[in-house]
Amino acid sequence: MKITQISVYQVDLPLEHPYWLSGGRLKFEVLDATLVKLETDAGITGWGEGTPWGHTYVPAHGPGIRAGLETMARFVLGLDPRRVLDVERAMDLALPGHLYAKSPVDMACWDIAGQAAELPIADLMGGGSRTPRPIASSVGAKTVGETRAVLQRYRDRGYVAHSVKIGGDVERDVARIRDVEAHRAPGEIILYDVNRGWSRQQALRVMRATEDLRVMFEQPGETLDDIAAIRPLHAAPVSIDECLVTLQDATRAAREGLAEVFGIKLNRVGGLTRAARMRDIALAHGIDMFVMATGGSVLADAEALHLAATVPDHACHAVWACQDMLTVDIADGRGPRNRDGHLHLPERPGLGVAPDEGALGDPVAVYAL
Repeated sequence: MKITQISVYQVDLPLEHPYWLSGGRLKFEVLDATLVKLETDAGITGWGEGTPWGHTYVPAHGPGIRAGLETMARFVLGLDPRRVLDVERAMDLALPGHLYAKSPVDMACWDIAGQAAELPIADLMGGGSRTPRPIASSVGAKTVGETRAVLQRYRDRGYVAHSVKIGGDVERDVARIRDVEAHRAPGEIILYDVNRGWSRQQALRVMRATEDLRVMFEQPGETLDDIAAIRPLHAAPVSIDECLVTLQDATRAAREGLAEVFGIKLNRVGGLTRAARMRDIALAHGIDMFVMATGGSVLADAEALHLAATVPDHACHAVWACQDMLTVDIADGRGPRNRDGHLHLPERPGLGVAPDEGALGDPVAVYAL
């Protein structure tokens, strides 16, 4: 089997509500999605998606994905997509770094491999749990009252896991954490996500002030060095997210005991192939996981769900899915959808969902043998 054609689509995905992150320093209203269609000489087509969370969140942006695909396409054409390691090496030789640009190709290759084997991707990767995964909401940084309202909106949709965004103001953060905890429903999973919005002194002040609540914080510093510097000075469990990019980041965090949880965002780390290595590092060191799409449609959500299904149930806290935050649906209701706050693994081979091509418009680029 050979890849014979790569078609690239650009789609705007408007958010239902403007989204503020890290104390208001980042605002998002529309996501720039790149969809990749791989066609083969065996008649099997695979789909991939790369949708960074805006242009200013991390070093990744939509135009960069499409530029990377232009650079890598001729090195990928003619390869067998089922040999995902060969495709990975070809992309790395063609374009060192730029993992986010490689992620949609990797995703499409796994989609094809699953279809060829007549297995869902999770099963092809070694075995997928059918336990529904809780979806984590994303509650932007707001006032105490607004936070309550957004949490209730998600609770009304069945959500039992929540990622509450904080950062930037110590007193406000402490007040919001205490209010959320005072109204936490039984069995809820709540992660306080700083998104690198604290300095070291701010992190220590908030984390020490809320020690009695025994809550969990995500990315309480800009870098792994920041997290390591304050590690001996607080007792809170830590999840790392934005500074978990490479396998070397994962091994350092595990070796030095910097985190109890990994937040694995598939587009950021380069796709399923690389994310699976981080999963194994986490499992070998007793580190739990949140598995997340960086942003995007139900295709990106499905990819995250397949990886989450390969994590033992006890070690997977939740998945983060973007679909409920969007005002458009490029897959016409197909694929894994919110059912009582959970996603259920598709039983169809491969990714288990494909877009409605009519919703994508014409491709912005086509590369062929």
